[in-house]
Amino acid sequence: MIKITATSLVLIFFMLCARAQEITAAKKKSTDSAALMNEVVVTASRIPEKILQSPVSIEKVGVQYFKNSAAPSFFDALENVKGVQVIVPGIGFKVINTRGFANTTNVRFAQLVDGMDIQAPHIGGPIANALGPGDLDIESAEVITGTAAALYGMNTINGLANFITLSPFTSQGISVQQKMGVNHLSDANSAAKIFSETSIRIARVLSPKFAFKMNGTFTRGYDWIADDHTDLNAAANATLSLTGANNPAMDPVNGYGNESSNRRTLSLQGKNYVVARSGYYEKHVADYALQNGKGDVGLFYKINNEAELSYSYRFAVMDNIYQRSNRFRLENYTVQQHGVKLKTKSVTVQAYWNRENTGNSYNLRSMAENTDKAFKSDDNWFSDYTSRFNSSVAGGAAIVNALQSARSFADSGRLQPGTAKYEAVFNKLKNINNWDSGAALKVRANLINIDGQINLTEDLLAGFNRTTGVELLAGFDYRTYVVIPDGNYFINPVGGKKNDNLVYGKTGGFISATKEFFKKKLKAGASLRADKNDYFSTAWNPRFTLVYSSASKNNFRIAYQSGSRFPGLFEGFSNVNSGGVKRVGGLKVMSDGVFEHSYLKTSIDAFQAAVTKDVNITGISKNEAIKKNASLLVKNSYTYLKPENIKSVEMGYRGVFLQSKLFLDIDFYYNVYHSFIAQVEASVPKTQLPDSISYYLNDKKLQDRYRLWTNSKTTVYTYGGSAGIKYNFSKEFLIGANISYASLDKKTSNDGLEDGFNTPKWMTNISVSNPHLYKNFGAGITYRSQRSYYWQSFLVNGLVPAYHTVDMQVNYAFTKPQLGLKLGTSNLFNHYYYSFLGGPHVGGFYYLTLTCNVDRK
Repeated sequence: MIKITATSLVLIFFMLCARAQEITAAKKKSTDSAALMNEVVVTASRIPEKILQSPVSIEKVGVQYFKNSAAPSFFDALENVKGVQVIVPGIGFKVINTRGFANTTNVRFAQLVDGMDIQAPHIGGPIANALGPGDLDIESAEVITGTAAALYGMNTINGLANFITLSPFTSQGISVQQKMGVNHLSDANSAAKIFSETSIRIARVLSPKFAFKMNGTFTRGYDWIADDHTDLNAAANATLSLTGANNPAMDPVNGYGNESSNRRTLSLQGKNYVVARSGYYEKHVADYALQNGKGDVGLFYKINNEAELSYSYRFAVMDNIYQRSNRFRLENYTVQQHGVKLKTKSVTVQAYWNRENTGNSYNLRSMAENTDKAFKSDDNWFSDYTSRFNSSVAGGAAIVNALQSARSFADSGRLQPGTAKYEAVFNKLKNINNWDSGAALKVRANLINIDGQINLTEDLLAGFNRTTGVELLAGFDYRTYVVIPDGNYFINPVGGKKNDNLVYGKTGGFISATKEFFKKKLKAGASLRADKNDYFSTAWNPRFTLVYSSASKNNFRIAYQSGSRFPGLFEGFSNVNSGGVKRVGGLKVMSDGVFEHSYLKTSIDAFQAAVTKDVNITGISKNEAIKKNASLLVKNSYTYLKPENIKSVEMGYRGVFLQSKLFLDIDFYYNVYHSFIAQVEASVPKTQLPDSISYYLNDKKLQDRYRLWTNSKTTVYTYGGSAGIKYNFSKEFLIGANISYASLDKKTSNDGLEDGFNTPKWMTNISVSNPHLYKNFGAGITYRSQRSYYWQSFLVNGLVPAYHTVDMQVNYAFTKPQLGLKLGTSNLFNHYYYSFLGGPHVGGFYYLTLTCNVDRK
């Protein structure tokens, strides 16, 4: 990627602003609560409707909200929207979720731009706002904070966000924005770092029928650092009273190369010791330099006053940190989208093609463990460790000292970060596409989508509508994923097609009907959706809604709907070897025979721990201990993948009071989840002789180890609600407050496979703002509070501490030239916090944004 300095970006910004024409900028009054909440939304029911009468929970925020927010960008500002949870794997990678079961790759929540899904195909979800609009082109964001699967299908059982951009027909001109910031203040792992982001938007109407727009954003900075040293394997040698720094099997959260696949049980001086290789901390294998570029081009043609044809192209190139089960460094990672849309008064049809290329990205864990192996093989390292331990003990050394001496001897000559030898190995491993011996992430994947909808009663059945009052809407969608097999991450499992592209697709459609009763006070709606996915039978999902408006300012709603989520590419077709463990997709075409012959890793771990305990404490032989504890081994009872399902009931109220100065929005929900798509770890012994199985499962070399995608057997019940208030209490002062509650009600069982709920019970946001506090000065302040919660993932489980942050901004609007200045801070008091375990420590971010409009109309 071309290197551009922050200084050159600032100079370019001021050169462009110097050309600004004198434009009189009329003060725009902040809209009151009634105006805000009577806005029209299209995402909730896929047709325009007033937000007050929307049948489901939906939030809409626009330009004024983003301007008042102290968040550095419009995307960051969504964290303060009612019901929205954001977790932060990195500055360039933030994840939006609603109503529980959050994770760092949220495949249950979709992000759309003008109705088009911006997911990275192989990931199955978006990479933050990589393909989304920038601050200069965003008009509004509509967020459904609950399941939307009955109308939108795949990846929306937790909700969706639709980012709506500015039309060049109504907003043309040139806008330039320069953002400068600083982070890592008082950070023990880093000196303060400069952040820079430059954006430009150009839009022109060339004729009454034709317009175009272009956007570009270039970002440079230094990512937040993950450096949690908490030992994930603290009890491994507890029977020998070896804990804390004396534990030879230590596995720090953000230390890699010392996980289960890098450990062995060594028989030393008649005792069993669990020993891990030394590994490296993340900060030694990760490049935290952030450099992202993105842009888009749009062409718009008005066929007539009611029909428009458009083409859009979006692209992004990223260098940042990303997290899945492991953490990754993305380098020259590119995603693109080509889209075509035809929109008339009653019909919308669109087609888009998403492309993804992971470039020079790599797996941090694989990099660490294979750097260790490049220095010395596992067999040689453990042999050296054993010999030095035995000689040290024979020489009279205490056990703790002997263990330390053994590690120092085995690590003698180990590659050290920053040295030429280390860098040479590092660069070599980045290009080896096999995680058993390298670290490269090499994936090229495509998503092709065609969808459309028609309001049947707008034109075709207008007479039916006049006679019955029923409004009918129908839609369809077709999606195909195409992956170019790389031989490691993805293969084509079909016999005789090893070198052919892997193709996986679905077709779906819905029909929706609404009708008003009792002089339009009651609006009833019903819809039915069908989805047919490769490898699965058709799934049927209904939605029923009622909205009762006792007066124009008081609206009650209730809805029931179900939704399905089919396995994504990685869940269905993954084929990754990593540290001796194969991560394999849960479709039968990928894992045929594995489920039937494997044993659960949880039982194997318990079995091996019991064997070690008996050898160390009771003094019996290893063979006797194996026989004694063989009954602890449990056959794998899980099987091949099927879709997830949710059934949801939701109630709510929206109302406006006090001469339209006060708006209130309340919702409650109850969800039932079946068949969570999750992972189970299991091993297949390299023998089928019943008497030998337990001996094979006590030795990693005598078993094939797998991580399999399957379905949880647990049915999970969750409930919660949220309340939001907006009040124009004096002149243009706007106070906003919202609180959200989410709880895991119960489980029918606890097989441990369902995704962690990973959501705080309580989240609170309070904000006060005034866009014209004094003359051309505006200001805003936001307080955010999040309770502690339990985080569950394959990387780490544990309690995420509660945190509280204050964001603040002041802004000033010049008129000659038309220039806006915003000085702000996110996490004003620089209290470092974790938004989830395994992720980075997030501190304060302090920034100055200048926005210049040149000939903006």
